Amino acid sequence: MVKTSDIAWFKSNFAGKMAQALEGSVFDVDMLTAIACQETGSLWAPMRQVPSLSPDRVVALCCGDTLDADKGRRAFPRTKADLLAVPRGQQMFDIARSALLDMAEHIPDYRFARTNPKKFSHGFGVFQYDLQFFLTDPDYFIEKKYESFDNALQRAIGELNRGLRKLRLQDRSTITDREFCHVAIAYNTGGFNPAKELKQGHFDGKKFYGESIRDFLAMARTVPTGNAAPARTSSAGAVPLSPPETITATGPSFRVDTNANTVRLRSEPRISNPKTANVKADLPDGHIVRALNGTPVNDFIEVQALLGGKIFQGFAAKHLLSPLGRPPAAAALEATPSSADAALPEAHLAGSPTNITKRTAPAGARSLSEPNMPRRAADNPDGLRTELNAIIDYLANDDPRHKRYQPHDGFTFCNIYAHDYCTLAGAYLPRVWWSQPALLKIALGETLEPRLGSSVDEARANDIYRWLRDFGQTFGWRRAASLSELQDHANLGGISLIVARRKQDGRSGHIVAVVPETGDETAKRNESGAVTMALQSQAGSVNFRRGRSTLDWWKSERFAEHAFWTHP
Repeated sequence: MVKTSDIAWFKSNFAGKMAQALEGSVFDVDMLTAIACQETGSLWAPMRQVPSLSPDRVVALCCGDTLDADKGRRAFPRTKADLLAVPRGQQMFDIARSALLDMAEHIPDYRFARTNPKKFSHGFGVFQYDLQFFLTDPDYFIEKKYESFDNALQRAIGELNRGLRKLRLQDRSTITDREFCHVAIAYNTGGFNPAKELKQGHFDGKKFYGESIRDFLAMARTVPTGNAAPARTSSAGAVPLSPPETITATGPSFRVDTNANTVRLRSEPRISNPKTANVKADLPDGHIVRALNGTPVNDFIEVQALLGGKIFQGFAAKHLLSPLGRPPAAAALEATPSSADAALPEAHLAGSPTNITKRTAPAGARSLSEPNMPRRAADNPDGLRTELNAIIDYLANDDPRHKRYQPHDGFTFCNIYAHDYCTLAGAYLPRVWWSQPALLKIALGETLEPRLGSSVDEARANDIYRWLRDFGQTFGWRRAASLSELQDHANLGGISLIVARRKQDGRSGHIVAVVPETGDETAKRNESGAVTMALQSQAGSVNFRRGRSTLDWWKSERFAEHAFWTHP
């Protein structure tokens, strides 16, 4: 298994060459590193530990893929006989056989080839240029050009550019990490089916090629390239978030002006039926937005708004926007956490060694304090997903013995389950939070002890919605703009939430976790690959560990507003 230390070795030796070759390209060093990890990381990661092998020799030995027709290979050559039947085939077989045996000297899993004279390599070079191209480019293989990192890199870039054209992205100046995963799938298979999203390409028994590229790219993003800082900072037990976004619209600026409610930001310039169906976000009264061009469409203006560190683009009703005389400073586009907010302490009710808060006890205001609870501490997506799933199964909200989460007498406990899930995963989501008088005292420098009903109050789902809005960024939370973004983050082992506030404040809001997909439980996607029903975990009127729940439940007319949130 490739570790971040292996990625650091790879980048320290080859990042310079990759950066130079990729100049002017939509691809970057981390993207090519992810390809190398997936294609031959199982070879170069252990071989780099061999003292007698230089980095160049390690790269030269990266030849693998011994699968023949009996294991499903369809491309030429499907068998040894296929290869021997073409011009220079015997010479190529001898080279491919020798390359396999040379590599097997250092990789025990391939030593079976010694006793099977029909086995030979089908993939050549650190980025695995396939032997099917021997028919059109025999000299590349016969002359062993694949042993050179530079040659292998040029072939890989050529194949990736072919993938760009396949996906009609060739005219783009940049691509997202998600789009790169799609291109990588085309690199592996020759095509891409949007409906299958990342679940396509070679399947290793656990993950598809696209899913592996996603994981390796996320890991590569946390490893510095040369003297530059990594694209994303991370620590064990966390998934790095992308950098905070900034407004890119250049049209006139407006202030949301309702003197009452929020303004709905819609995906199209019309009020849907039901009214909440096309709502993307709710804009607070007084919030500053910037138009793309300022031209009304059906009495709506297309704007960008910055909410919780995330850009939301959509249409807002023109009559609820007041023009500003000049573009505001960037800081005015969103109320960012102040230094006073940054100093706010977490609020927890103290427990005691003799008074353990258990899952089997009725719900209360204290956090779980059972011994040996699972936590999230891995430094790679596989480990983080495994740990999140262990937390879900430990909490077991559908187990009737776990009274802490069971609905009764009209009461539900989504807030407590979400708190427990986040706490064990290493994110702060309050079970109790400071009262307004307590916040004023803390702002004046006082140190307070959390006491229920005195300095802190219980945080219910509606309260958590407001807490995330007002304090979430201070504690590491970031808004997400789509279900796909939420599910992608969860699939990397990150924490994702959907929270909705009820219109009637005395009635329960709702909060759920969006959790990693498994082999058996998955999100639902449309034909373009966008998530339409995320995989969720909730305690509510019905408890379930993993499920899709009701389509767009947060857009129900019962709720005043909703938001998607992520945490490392």
